[in-house]
Amino acid sequence: MAATAQPTAGAFAGAPANSDKVPVRRVIAFFAMVFGMFMSILDIQIVSASLSEIQAGLGAGADEIAWVQTSYLIAEVIMIPLSGTLARIVSTRVLFSFSAAGFTIASALAATATNIDQMIVYRAIQGFIGGGMIPSVFAAAFTIFPPSKRSVVSPMIGLVATLAPTIGPTVGGYLSHAFSWHWLFLVNIIPGIIVTVLTFNLIDFDKPEFGLMKRFDWWGLISMAVFLGSLEYVLEEGNNKDWFSDEHIVMGSLAVAIGAIVFFWRAFKVPFPVVDLRAFANRNFAFGSVFSFVMGIGLYGLTYLYPLYLARIRGYDSLMIGETMFVSGLAMFCTAPIAGMMSSRLDPRVMMMIGFGGFALGTWSMTQLTADWDFYELLVPQILRGVSLMICMVPINNVALGTLPPDRIRNASGLFNLTRNLGGAVGLAVINTILTQRSQEHYLRLSEHVQWGNPVAVEQLRNMASSFSAHGLDGPTIAIKQMAGMVQQQAYILSFIDIFLLLTVLFGSLVVCAFAISKPQSGVGGGGGH
Repeated sequence: MAATAQPTAGAFAGAPANSDKVPVRRVIAFFAMVFGMFMSILDIQIVSASLSEIQAGLGAGADEIAWVQTSYLIAEVIMIPLSGTLARIVSTRVLFSFSAAGFTIASALAATATNIDQMIVYRAIQGFIGGGMIPSVFAAAFTIFPPSKRSVVSPMIGLVATLAPTIGPTVGGYLSHAFSWHWLFLVNIIPGIIVTVLTFNLIDFDKPEFGLMKRFDWWGLISMAVFLGSLEYVLEEGNNKDWFSDEHIVMGSLAVAIGAIVFFWRAFKVPFPVVDLRAFANRNFAFGSVFSFVMGIGLYGLTYLYPLYLARIRGYDSLMIGETMFVSGLAMFCTAPIAGMMSSRLDPRVMMMIGFGGFALGTWSMTQLTADWDFYELLVPQILRGVSLMICMVPINNVALGTLPPDRIRNASGLFNLTRNLGGAVGLAVINTILTQRSQEHYLRLSEHVQWGNPVAVEQLRNMASSFSAHGLDGPTIAIKQMAGMVQQQAYILSFIDIFLLLTVLFGSLVVCAFAISKPQSGVGGGGGH
């Protein structure tokens, strides 16, 4: 297996081995790739922030509109691990430029969609093709740049990977309010054309290996698509459908199990697997992937929780939510150069501990949440979140990919990015389930105290009823509805606090885990499996 899965000698011809000088054309190509990745990741969140506008524009039902996101995520999660193998076969130049072109065309098609079925198909195409851009950037960063440039390059890709999901609600809210939902997709067209042209003409750091196509594992691809696609579907839709009480979730779970068995069997059996899992034999990569998985929970979990609180409790629209959430993005942007400087001076384990600790502190402060929290109360937790994410991401990227030999990086970067996406999917599924269950439990517990035997509750109800009656309304009926709404709101807030407490424990435990790993060796080529 090892002998046949190795790339040809010319696969990385031209990658700098000893020289610290990087040709200008490669630097420009890399910046174009980074921007392409930014577009692909941003597109998830700018659309999620404005689903209600798309739903109204297409006349879609509440169940149907969720598929605008689900179809994109399912397609993307299949392409991300596949991209490493495709890059070896056709070269990074062809894969990335065609991905950028396809993403741009699919964006234009999505903007012209006239019904929900068209939109779902176009979004699936957009997600699948766009997913090829994300791992390619990570692979390029650790292939064309020498270790001495890591303190500049790693914060850049870490910033894009974390900033894009964070500012998505801001950008999406602004576009849909200032123009229309069509601009959520039209905004990709001109940058997409520029990225396509630049990358097609400037990327030159690897060569295609067309001979590998003869050994391509089609059964491995099909089983991976079934495994990851079904897993994404089950995680996305499980809570809404009450998990295993729904036959589609049961069938999806069976597909996950069957797909996983076939996929892993093929991955270790065939000479040229569709995804090379040997990167996990590298201890640093394995730990880095675990940390990336948990970072996905924190990154996508909080990007979901803050807007949910602001919409459900504070009654904010998408533009107001975006303006409030902008703080985290600004904190990340300002922290990126600091994280770069820290990475060249500090042990990466220490940086991770600082980042994880800061993240835990931010979520701990959110356990004091009330219905009155607004921009200023959320300011410090959001700053802690933004700063901590950047301080975490840089050493995690370096630990996971920085010591792999060049021939492993393309496949490994796909796996590494997959762990972050799966972390987000698992995290959101768990968060939604806990929110649903805990809010019901809290509502029942609070309701026990809001009854006729409680003089405080009775007095509050009388005051509310008399106030409404004074305005000529049906005071008692409205007062009871208002009281039920207050109890429901408090139940929601308590369930939010439960989630923030769990995240605090999770990231607090990572502080200890970061200390437990061995100090990473510097330089590329640090072994495939120590």
